[in-house]
Amino acid sequence: MRAVSDLGRPLEGALWMAGAGLSFVGVNGIVKYLGTELPAAQSAFIRFGIGLLFLLPALWAMRGMRFAPGVGRMFLGRGALHVVAVILWFYAMARVPVAEMAAIAFLGPVMVLVIGGLLLGEGLGARRVAAVLVAVAGGLIAVAGGLIVLRPGLRELSLGHLSQLGATVFFSMSYIIAKRLSREAPASVIVAVLSVTVTLGLAPLALLHWEPVRWEQYAWLACVAGLATMGHYAMARAFRAAPLAVTQPVTFLQLIWAALLGALAFGEPVEVWVIAGGALIILAISANTWAEARRERQAPALVEEP
Repeated sequence: MRAVSDLGRPLEGALWMAGAGLSFVGVNGIVKYLGTELPAAQSAFIRFGIGLLFLLPALWAMRGMRFAPGVGRMFLGRGALHVVAVILWFYAMARVPVAEMAAIAFLGPVMVLVIGGLLLGEGLGARRVAAVLVAVAGGLIAVAGGLIVLRPGLRELSLGHLSQLGATVFFSMSYIIAKRLSREAPASVIVAVLSVTVTLGLAPLALLHWEPVRWEQYAWLACVAGLATMGHYAMARAFRAAPLAVTQPVTFLQLIWAALLGALAFGEPVEVWVIAGGALIILAISANTWAEARRERQAPALVEEP
C-alpha cells in the first residue's frame, strides 16, 4: 500500500485521469447526440452487447473458476442494480444538459464513501469515527452542491433530472457490491461478469419495444462501448501511477469539458450554478478521499459509467 505522503508519479496520474474524463465525456456526448430515437433499454443493451467483445479474453480466462458460496448472488444482485441504473442513465442523458448530468453524477462517489464506509467498515474506533464524521460532512457539502445544480423550487425538475438522480443511487449501490466482490474475484472477472449479467438483464426489456436500428446508430454505440472501456483503463492506470489525493481533483475537469461540449455541440448554456454546485461536490469528494487515505484504505474515485 502506498503511503499517504507518497505522491507516486503525479503528472502521469493526472494525465491518465484527465484522459479518463475525456473518454467519459465522449460517452455522454454520443448518447446525447443519438437522442431519443431508440428506447433507453435498447440503446443500453446494444452498448453492453458490443462491450462484451472487448471482454472476451477475460470471459475465456474465467472458464473453470470457482467462487465462494454467496458470490454468485452478489454478482446477480449487482447486475440487477446496474440494469436499472443504465436504463435511467440512458433515458436522462438524452434529455438533460451534459454539464448537469456530469455534476449530478459526481454525487455517486460521496454516496459510495458514506454508505459503503458504514456497511463495509471494520469497527468504530476513534480514527474510524473521525473518518466517518468527515465523510458525513462531505456528504452534506455534496447535497448542498446538488441542490445548487438542480435548484428545486426555482425551476421545474424534469423526469430526466430525477432519472439521473436515480441512476446515481443505483450505480452507487452497484459499486458498493463491487467493493465487496473485489475480495473474492479479480477486477477483470468482476467487470466481465457485470457485462454479461447486464446484457442478459437488458435483453427482454430491449426486445419488448425493439425499434429498427440503423448501421450509423450501431457504429455510434460501438464507439460508446470503446470509449467507456478506454475510460476505465485510463482510470486504472491513474490509480497505479498516483494516489487519490493527486488524481481526485483532476475529475473536476470532466465537468468543465462537459459544459464546453454541451455549449459547443448542443447549444446548451453554461450556467454558473452548475459549475459552482459541481465544485462543491468535488470538494466533498476530496474531503472523503482524505478521510479514506487517513484510514489507509482504497476508496472509489470516480463515477461509475454505463
